Amino acid sequence: MIALILAAAVSSPAPATPPPPVGIVASPCATPLPLSMDWGQVCTFAAANAALPPATRHRVIFFGDSITELWIQRDPAFFQNDLLDRGISGQTTSQMLVRFREDVIDLHPAVVQILAGTNDIAGNTGPTSLAQIQSNIETMSELAKAHGITVMLASIPPSVKYFWRPSVDPRPSIAATNAWLKTYAKRNGFIYADYYAVLSDGNGGYKAGYSGDDVHPSVAGFAAMRPIAARAVKEALKAAR
Repeated sequence: MIALILAAAVSSPAPATPPPPVGIVASPCATPLPLSMDWGQVCTFAAANAALPPATRHRVIFFGDSITELWIQRDPAFFQNDLLDRGISGQTTSQMLVRFREDVIDLHPAVVQILAGTNDIAGNTGPTSLAQIQSNIETMSELAKAHGITVMLASIPPSVKYFWRPSVDPRPSIAATNAWLKTYAKRNGFIYADYYAVLSDGNGGYKAGYSGDDVHPSVAGFAAMRPIAARAVKEALKAAR
């Protein structure tokens, strides 16, 4: 009898996972979606966004990729007093633009920091150009400005190599993008947070101890970034009033 029960249990198929919804549905993010169906990953923060209280007058959103996503993990004490982290690992500026309304505009912040571009340079979503990176950042900045959100543009941190894309030398593209970001911010009256300057060893890489993988800041790296971020946020909130 026991053998028959065990045999039946082994032969019973596992419950089928329901397929993701298609078409127009009431709650698109109610079921986990593959990246092919949520390319901008709009659903990642959907539940967290819905649970937020009304925005304070000093709400700030740090919007970005894995560098921003890791920031709250490695320096959680910094994200207090309605400073929110909306970083998603691996994202390019094209993907970030897709979710900019849900993760920034609809949350009604006073300030948004945009830290992006390194994954574009790595080619995470295919070939691109510096002009396309600039176009996406311009569009996000213009959307923020149109909705009364003060813009902070952050320099891309240094990197001499991408561990997942070793054939790419990111240094010249990072340098060119950062030069453009600084000029664009000044021309439009945006705040510029220059993290690259405090993290760089002068040769396109991180100072010793500031990164464990040549891409993402370590705890010490984020500690070095924190005063720059705090000053930029203070300046941006003052401009937002």
